[in-house]
Amino acid sequence: MFRRDHTLPSSIPPDHPVRKPMRVVAASAAGALVLTGVIAAGPAQASHPEVSLTGSNFEIDTNANLVVDDPAPSIDWAGVTENRKADLATGSGDDSFGQGSKEDTPVPSVVDGSIPPNKSDLKNFGTYLETVGSTKYLHMFWHRVQDPSGTTNMDFEFNQSPTISGNNVTPVRTAGDLLIQYDLSQGGTNPVLFVSRWVTAGAGSQCAASNAVPCWSTRTNLTSAGFATGSINTTPIAAGAADGLGSISARTFGEASVNFTALTGGLGSCVSFGSAYLKSRSSDSFSAAMKDFIAPAPTNISNCGSVTIRKQTLPDEDPNVTSFGFTKSFTTSPVVPNTFNLTDDGVKVIPGVLTGQVGTVSEDQPPTGWDLLSIDCSASSAGANVTTDLANSSLSFNLASAADTVDCTFTNRPRGTIIIEKVTADGAGAFDFTSETLTPAAFTLTTTEPGEDGKDSTTFGDLTPGSYDVAETVPDNWNLQSATCDDGSDVGAIGVSAGETVTCTFINTREVGAIKIVKTRKHAELGSGDYAHPGVTFTVTGGGLAEARTVQTDENGIACVSGLVVSAFFDDPYIVTETVPEGYVLVGDNDQEATVVESDGDCDTVTSDATVSFKNMPLTDLTVSVDSQVDGGTFSSISCDVDGSDEVLLTDGVTDPSVTITDLQPRTVVCTIVIDP
Repeated sequence: MFRRDHTLPSSIPPDHPVRKPMRVVAASAAGALVLTGVIAAGPAQASHPEVSLTGSNFEIDTNANLVVDDPAPSIDWAGVTENRKADLATGSGDDSFGQGSKEDTPVPSVVDGSIPPNKSDLKNFGTYLETVGSTKYLHMFWHRVQDPSGTTNMDFEFNQSPTISGNNVTPVRTAGDLLIQYDLSQGGTNPVLFVSRWVTAGAGSQCAASNAVPCWSTRTNLTSAGFATGSINTTPIAAGAADGLGSISARTFGEASVNFTALTGGLGSCVSFGSAYLKSRSSDSFSAAMKDFIAPAPTNISNCGSVTIRKQTLPDEDPNVTSFGFTKSFTTSPVVPNTFNLTDDGVKVIPGVLTGQVGTVSEDQPPTGWDLLSIDCSASSAGANVTTDLANSSLSFNLASAADTVDCTFTNRPRGTIIIEKVTADGAGAFDFTSETLTPAAFTLTTTEPGEDGKDSTTFGDLTPGSYDVAETVPDNWNLQSATCDDGSDVGAIGVSAGETVTCTFINTREVGAIKIVKTRKHAELGSGDYAHPGVTFTVTGGGLAEARTVQTDENGIACVSGLVVSAFFDDPYIVTETVPEGYVLVGDNDQEATVVESDGDCDTVTSDATVSFKNMPLTDLTVSVDSQVDGGTFSSISCDVDGSDEVLLTDGVTDPSVTITDLQPRTVVCTIVIDP
């Protein structure tokens, strides 16, 4: 606003009133803008002795500059991050509008190097949208090469569509696009700002210059309505105070402010502009040919609320490959798709959200193996009226004003996985498992051979992080050697974190036992009865033995064959065979069968079925002979009652017969000897 004691320059039209309390409501037929707002009397605010707008903290200096001159909360170009765009370098490579293109030309022609030297050759422009309370203010600056003769006519065009037109430079115009015109008469210091909007339907009478649509609508004087102000630099600006623009000559930098909330009130409750560009006209006539321009720069200019949806995973994905779908249900201007996808750390900003509507955003069914953990909307403004519904993966809101924002983070975590492996250290078999927390609660794993090559496993996926259990029902004749999880968990309390895969391995071995061999013998000189027989060799075969086992009896006549897999696993019994020592005979059967059950390796606990006893009897050789004292004096015969033994008959005519019988077990031997002279 102008200060009360500010003298209006002669360049301001006669219909430009000194500010005084008033309400402006300008509404008319098609093509006319609707401006609403309250104009306050007096200076803009105590901290702004310049020509700034009431309510705005942005300095529009009487002698335009870029630095902050007043106390906080005052701001100026050097203290904000504006959308800034530089023109192409002056010369034959600088683009401009040509071939008679005018403001109403839907797709102006773009040419190179046709800017008259006495017209505005542009260098830079910038825009900045300020929010104070529920009101938004649009600030603009232009920067040109030289101070041209005649009037200064700068037009800022704000476009809603992101689609580029046929000239491959400027956007396609959409009904409601804005053209803010900065007109400064020769020698003036304060411009008059006008606004028109692009109209595409209706009578030609609504056009500012042409007689048919599409066209720019008749102009509304924003300055006289109290919704805009501006100025130009009347003295040079040093490079150090030019916020990176370099040294600025007098009358080559201009700035302006517009009450954006009031300006867009007639376009509906919400409007957003995605880009803006600056152009110069050859005269103050709206139908004059356009000249230089600076290509469009992206902007985020909107009087609408916004919704920001953020995606986080716990823990962070690396790389971010999982895509999460979302569905929105609310109206925006311009219209945007109702569905979108985000990966970890992704952000979706939805501008142009109409106020006063109940909107929702919901996360779709998460990908397999993922759960929605939380919806955090603490970054939203209070006026956004956000509520969350984790059970339904959604949030709802109702923006009270365009200054309100929804800013919510959906956090997902991956489910865990448990793999149960069964390994048999020897043999193979089927093993039953149960769990109170996993589904199915009972399952069986079957190995096919010992070791890793024969293992069996089952996988439990999509597990909510937490604690789970599993237990093996150890079959008869098996021992559970170990049950361990690779993360250190106990199998009865397997801790699964988000995205973790825990492998738990159960290793079983077959039960083993021993065969006890008891070896005795008769030994007369030790007395009557049986005595331990040490040093006798036995061989064990059959059962599950791939190779025979050989042992010898100890001093107690005992041999213990340990580490034998129990007989329950085999159809064939174990066979114990004695290697009968020389001079002995085995009393009873050799190749005795033994049934092995679980027992200690020292044979202390072997059963009777696993105990085999062998008894040996020492053998005696018997020789019966006749010795005639007179050589050839007598014939003799010898006959003993041992089956199969030799005998000598008298008829054999042997004078000194002899009979030897070997390998005799203890017995009575009767021999008949006949001496026949």
